[in-house]
Amino acid sequence: MKNPYEVLEINENASKDEIKKAYRTLAKKYHPDQYGNNPLKDLAEDKMRDINEAYDYLMKNEGTNTYSSGSSDTYTGSNSSTYQSVENDIYNGNLSSAESKLMGINTRDAEWHYLMGILNTRKGWYNQASTNLSTACSLDPNNFKYQDALNKLRGMNNSYRQPYYDNRRKDPDICNICATLYCLDCLCGGGNC
Repeated sequence: MKNPYEVLEINENASKDEIKKAYRTLAKKYHPDQYGNNPLKDLAEDKMRDINEAYDYLMKNEGTNTYSSGSSDTYTGSNSSTYQSVENDIYNGNLSSAESKLMGINTRDAEWHYLMGILNTRKGWYNQASTNLSTACSLDPNNFKYQDALNKLRGMNNSYRQPYYDNRRKDPDICNICATLYCLDCLCGGGNC
């Protein structure tokens, strides 16, 4: 079982009311009925199961703030503090520091690709960001955070491409105007046709 405090995004000293509030907030956000035919519906169902399991565990074990698991769900291994530092750098806009730290990591796991994808998105390198986020999703297909980032990037790409591919030029074409005026001038006898 995943750490219930991390699943509900609360600290280990949270009160019963805080647990309930966190549960309600996450249940609204990840309830599968919101997703309709969206491919994320399966991931939302998995996330909802985790949320329900964490909530049940904490409510049954009220007063015992001693959940222990061997690892954290968000970051694992020896790179966990580096990943947290990279995430902070990206959030604060220190992209060169974040990139430097990521390039110093030898193990290119799903979290590495996710953070590199976010970094590349912030730099405006959307093709590389898409590649990184797709790799993160393929390495950890049940991670809602990775899927959500990839879908947001794809949506952002569609909004940039939309005006160029779907709309025809709406402003007048100066060449057509000149050609039309020249033809009219010739027909009216004013030109040397």
